[in-house]
Amino acid sequence: MNKSGLIDKIADKAKLPRKKAEELIELIFDSMTETLVSGQRIEIRGFGSFVVRDYGTYKGRNPRTGESIQVKPKKLPFFKVGKELKEQVDHPDKPSEPTKIT
Repeated sequence: MNKSGLIDKIADKAKLPRKKAEELIELIFDSMTETLVSGQRIEIRGFGSFVVRDYGTYKGRNPRTGESIQVKPKKLPFFKVGKELKEQVDHPDKPSEPTKIT
């Protein structure tokens, strides 16, 4: 599923105009981005959590030339899957509680 598909699904399930669903998704993604940029953690129970991990400098190789290079430190978002989502993906035939949108 891509972002457009998610917007369509939200609009359909919540019986919202597509424009409102798009604004809702944009608000959620922008809020999540701001939270991660500020160094905070996001936890969505039953789904998973997002954190920012710091990676220090290390020696790498340029794949084209094979030359050894120093890779600068960086921060990257990391997703850790929640127990419930992991179980649903591993056992899709097992019934789960439906999510209600109000």
